[in-house]
Amino acid sequence: MFNKILNKKLIVITLILSLTMIFMSGCGSEDNSDGDNSSGETITIGYVNWAECVAASNIWKVILEDKGYSVELTQLDVAPLYVGLSEGDVDIFLDSWLPITHGSYWDEYKDTIEDCGIWYQNPAKIGVVVPTYVNIDSLEEFNSVADKFDNKIIGIDPGAGIMKASESAIGDYDLDAELIQGSEAAMMVSMEKAYEKEEWIAITGWSPHWMFASYDLKYLEDPNGSYGAEEEIHSLCNKEFANANSEVADMIKNFKMTDAQIGGIEKLIQDGMDPYDAAQKWIEDNQEVVDTWIK
Repeated sequence: MFNKILNKKLIVITLILSLTMIFMSGCGSEDNSDGDNSSGETITIGYVNWAECVAASNIWKVILEDKGYSVELTQLDVAPLYVGLSEGDVDIFLDSWLPITHGSYWDEYKDTIEDCGIWYQNPAKIGVVVPTYVNIDSLEEFNSVADKFDNKIIGIDPGAGIMKASESAIGDYDLDAELIQGSEAAMMVSMEKAYEKEEWIAITGWSPHWMFASYDLKYLEDPNGSYGAEEEIHSLCNKEFANANSEVADMIKNFKMTDAQIGGIEKLIQDGMDPYDAAQKWIEDNQEVVDTWIK
């Protein structure tokens, strides 16, 4: 008799546990119906320490974390970043300048990388940038006043496409100038110091960049076309990642920003806000824009 009662209790308990598991499974499916990630997958966004790249990468870190993903930002120079993107160590890169600046990398790795579209809605540009008080307008005039620039063009990290283009420009125009390697931050410190004293300085510059909102600057004309035509900023994904994560790839393909929008978050970061915090604030202030990307 005791065994029969015990068996009945065990059957009841088993049924209750089974029903509970079915209910929990059903709830889990409902929670995932909005496309949020529940697999615990970590997405790696590779970035170069350039203003627009830092801003865009942190925006997408916040967005994807809100969707339930774990996101890791990995800072690399351009060349190893493309290698990592090709091999799958990096999933997303949001600052590919095409068809010229990063054209050689794209040609080499395009079979394993998916182009997820153009996100910067104005033409992108690179070249030699000087303050507007500098009274030359073209690279052809540089040598006549090279000593005023201390025979230098201040650049950024050596692997950057703009540095390769600048080396070509120095050769094309036979410039009496040394291209100084460094970082974007160091270059901008040099610009600020020279600008305050109205000293002449030439730097490697590009648009979009917050420098044009903070200083009165101009590009030196490039009649030989050493820096190429105006470009486009593309988002890239590792091809296997894009195929396996179509929801993320589709959101990235919807990503678009105007000059004012990218400049807004760059300014927050430049004014001292942590990039991740700046991204959160920018998203809060521009939720309608973000909604068009993640729809």
